[in-house]
Amino acid sequence: MLEIDQLTRRFGDKVAVDAVSFDVPDGQLTGFVGGNGAGKTTTMRMIMGVLAAHGGEVRWQGDPVTAADRRGFGYMPEERGLYPKQPIHDQLVYLARLQGRSASDASAAATALLDRFDLGERRTDKLESLSLGNQQRVQIAAAVIGEPDVLILDEPFSGLDPAAVDSMVEVLREYTVRGVPVLFSSHQLDLVERLCDGLVVLSRGRVVAQGTSEGLRRTGTTRHRLVVSGDAGWVRGLSGVTVVDVDGPSALLELTSATTDEVLAEALRRGGVRELVEVTPSIADIYRKVTA
Repeated sequence: MLEIDQLTRRFGDKVAVDAVSFDVPDGQLTGFVGGNGAGKTTTMRMIMGVLAAHGGEVRWQGDPVTAADRRGFGYMPEERGLYPKQPIHDQLVYLARLQGRSASDASAAATALLDRFDLGERRTDKLESLSLGNQQRVQIAAAVIGEPDVLILDEPFSGLDPAAVDSMVEVLREYTVRGVPVLFSSHQLDLVERLCDGLVVLSRGRVVAQGTSEGLRRTGTTRHRLVVSGDAGWVRGLSGVTVVDVDGPSALLELTSATTDEVLAEALRRGGVRELVEVTPSIADIYRKVTA
């Protein structure tokens, strides 16, 4: 397990990361979300040792993380760090060699990854000749080519089409199956909700929510959607109900003291009922609530 405990970083008088604590369990995908300037990238850089922390600690498998530990971490930075004028296969081999793989093993691993990302025929091409989406695939390959013990990925899905996202997720899932903890940041909340085992929400340098996607959704206000045959405007007169929205035959309700049976009975008395369902808040709803 990767543990972040009270991690703090200042830039002059500004506290960019303020006593941030969370865990990235083995074998799980943990999403790290927050607006621009929330502190996600700074936190990731401290985990990797790129930035020094002004307080707190990063622990790996229960002990303070060391430089030797970090050599086993795969990292994809926000500002991509590959060489635009170098062939992509050569770069991957070079990075794998830096992480201790033999020349033949590094070459085989680079070839396998490029084939996996449908870039095998472009292995001798310079990085700058690729589309932005394909450059992103090479960046992911660079992060995993050392067979990392931990993966720290800053916006790995940025610029990828849906097919590329699915391919990337398949690769990451292979690592979690092996027990590798994966932390990735993203602004794509629907993607985070679909993929992640755990979620950490950062706002103004502080953790404002964390847990499983299902657990966080259950902390929000549950609503009900009612769809009737005629106009649903009559719901405004119901006691024990807060009307969030009415649009023709459809109404979104919060049941403050009324029950679903009572709402259904009244709706049936007034005509046909097409739908009465519970609406659980989305991760986007929770995010807006906790970061407001």
